[in-house]
Amino acid sequence: MFAREHIEYKALDLPDRNNLTDEQMLDEAKAFYDKMKRRHTVRDYSDRPVSREVIDECIRTAGTAPSGANHQPWHFVAISEAAFKHRIRLASEEEERRFYDGGAGEEWLKALEPIGTNDDKPHLDMAPWLIVVFAQRWGHFDDGTRFKNYYVPESVGIATGFLLAALHHAGLTTLTHTPNPMKFLNEMLDRPSSEKPTMIIAVGHPSKDAKVPVVAKMKKPLDAILTVCDGA
Repeated sequence: MFAREHIEYKALDLPDRNNLTDEQMLDEAKAFYDKMKRRHTVRDYSDRPVSREVIDECIRTAGTAPSGANHQPWHFVAISEAAFKHRIRLASEEEERRFYDGGAGEEWLKALEPIGTNDDKPHLDMAPWLIVVFAQRWGHFDDGTRFKNYYVPESVGIATGFLLAALHHAGLTTLTHTPNPMKFLNEMLDRPSSEKPTMIIAVGHPSKDAKVPVVAKMKKPLDAILTVCDGA
């Protein structure tokens, strides 16, 4: 929580440095790519449990993400209770039925066909953990006065990326789920009106017969996603 009287600039020497050679940097970059290309969105989960300690550490990593004015405008709610997860599933499926019954529009639904999704979301029951990501549109000083947060979507998006990478690095699989609208999560999880739910992340281990869509392995090549301006 921020205190008004302590808002001032102070500097300290950079506490952490990576002193790698050029060769080591390239090796690390390639190793991280090799790790991350093995990340898959999974809808089929086993009943193998995941400890809270692992979830805590992955969310701790998400909390290290950069943010506008360092306001860290995010909050994560981790749920493992079966009854609670089922309530979220039922509410999510209600919104999804509206989506698939015409709310999305024909073009959007056509784009989703290769993914194989529909309004049935059993993974919200099956995954041992659900993590709901909230974006905080404003915060409060220690005296209760409200202050504005900046670059909230960008900041929360970066933190969510950190979280997904941390979960994958810990050996877990995930599925990002965004029913629309998601306002029901504020009331269900007792979160304030200053927060907007942005995503539900199912977390766990894949089942033995887990499948992924063929299209999910079709990634754009580097020259389709990169333009370099290096003066050459």
